[in-house]
Amino acid sequence: MTSAIRIFARAVRKFESRTPLDQADRAALCKLPFDLRHVEANRTLLREGDRPAGATLIVQGLAFRHKVTVEGARQILSVQIPGDFIDLEVILLGIADYNVQALTACEVAIVPREAMLKLIDSHPRVGRAMWIDTLVDASIYREWIVNLGRRDSRSGLCHLLCEFARRLEVAGQSGGDGHDLSMTQEQLADALGITPVHVNRILRELDREGLVVRDHRLLRVPSWEALRKAGGFSDLYLHLDRRAAGPLGPPPARH
Repeated sequence: MTSAIRIFARAVRKFESRTPLDQADRAALCKLPFDLRHVEANRTLLREGDRPAGATLIVQGLAFRHKVTVEGARQILSVQIPGDFIDLEVILLGIADYNVQALTACEVAIVPREAMLKLIDSHPRVGRAMWIDTLVDASIYREWIVNLGRRDSRSGLCHLLCEFARRLEVAGQSGGDGHDLSMTQEQLADALGITPVHVNRILRELDREGLVVRDHRLLRVPSWEALRKAGGFSDLYLHLDRRAAGPLGPPPARH
């Protein structure tokens, strides 16, 4: 596998799940110029007010978007996984209105803005896939608003754990033994608008009840249905039904 194909493999697969691409579309994606960088955990990838010269693709690792109030309180808005561009809308808007921070050590590819705009203009199916991708991001934001405003802390945390498990599963990032829960209790608290102490209490309750099993940072879910019910989780908002059957087949059924 050549370097460019490796770099863009997950993005190509993801965009193909959004809308059908032809060979020319796939080739154009893999021919994008890029600057490959390795970023340590907790490093800032994008700051509110930045005017980035390119779009940043996560090749390996996890990152999160967040906002900070004038008092210094942080609200985590979403988690980005391999195959995600962290700032697609900024390509058109020109200025970032949020921050992005590396959750884990990351490998990222930065594609010049002009190359991205040329790709969108010359390959409308790719542009359509990117458009759909930003719409799915907006759908995830809406669900997180419900977590903050209408689900209690326990349901909200269960819902968040279900989302992580489902998205990582579809992206091929989780094994049969579970997945790495890379968020600290403080970060989970900043995603849910509660305290780290409260997060710790809920996680211990879920562990005692057998809804999750924690082994250091590895999180296993013995009963998906039980955790799904506890969080009131439906993956409708992730729009996984748009995924096209490919070499790995369609996604497993979920309720």
